[in-house]
Amino acid sequence: MTATAVPTITREDLARTAQALKGIAVRTPLVESAELTRRFGFPVWVKCEHHQPIGAFKLRGAYTAMSRLSPEDRARGIITHSSGNHGQAVAFVAKHFGVRSVIVMPENAPQVKVDGIRRHGAEIVFTTRKEREKKSRELIEAQGLVMVAPYDNIDVIMGQGTCTFEILEDQPSVSTLIAPVGGGGMIAGTCAMVMAARAAGDPIVRTVIGVEPALSPKLGAALAAGHPVPFEPVETLADGLVPPSVGTITFSYIRQVVHQAVALTEHEIAAGVRFLFHSMGLRVEPSGATPVAALLAGKITPSGPTACILTGGNVDPAMFSRLVD
Repeated sequence: MTATAVPTITREDLARTAQALKGIAVRTPLVESAELTRRFGFPVWVKCEHHQPIGAFKLRGAYTAMSRLSPEDRARGIITHSSGNHGQAVAFVAKHFGVRSVIVMPENAPQVKVDGIRRHGAEIVFTTRKEREKKSRELIEAQGLVMVAPYDNIDVIMGQGTCTFEILEDQPSVSTLIAPVGGGGMIAGTCAMVMAARAAGDPIVRTVIGVEPALSPKLGAALAAGHPVPFEPVETLADGLVPPSVGTITFSYIRQVVHQAVALTEHEIAAGVRFLFHSMGLRVEPSGATPVAALLAGKITPSGPTACILTGGNVDPAMFSRLVD
């Protein structure tokens, strides 16, 4: 299978995208972990995307994509499918624009994420995790809604790329970037920024590593096969990292930069959540804690200054209490 042809994203594209996000998304802090720096002998920072207004990085991509729709298309109403964080982002941005939003969610989505979507005024349609894309297509056909895909969309990828744009502005020495992988929007945006920096003459060789649950190792399978590989739905602590496969568009960016995917057990993921809370006082959901979890598990050994992207903090309170006790 050949790679999907995708447009080049330049540093200027990402700078303009980051500027447009001002007043919607926040420039999240990049905080050094004294303990991880001590352990590895190189600075290790965490990028705190759980500080976004909706508690996750997804706001970057959702706003970028929706802001670039015509007013007429936005007025038709927006639809997406999501296990939670992208749905919250779409609901938040739709409310900002004063348009209707419909979120198709799995029936077993975390209640904290369901509540967040409802709080922003979106309509929710529940279905099975496996059927959510099909249900979305049916609603588009019946109601004329406009899809803002959770990851396989150039504008969404560009929005997510602003996260790494900020990291490299704050700490230009970062040579390793570690990101969670679900459908691949965040890591594709990370790769786009790394490629853009390289094209602009960046002298630092930067490595991007993806982290995913061992129960659904989609990126590892895609890298081995050379194309996205579908997986059946599974139950995992990292509920935000289990779409059917990495995206076709996202993989076209990922494959140009990423050569390593790290798979984590449920125990290892839980240890990441616990460490971030007890060591840094950070309340991060399991999906978002996976980059730090990979370091703690010894599955990634930094060879230079490292940034871990903590993608979100929308975690069920009872689950969080169990994980950190």
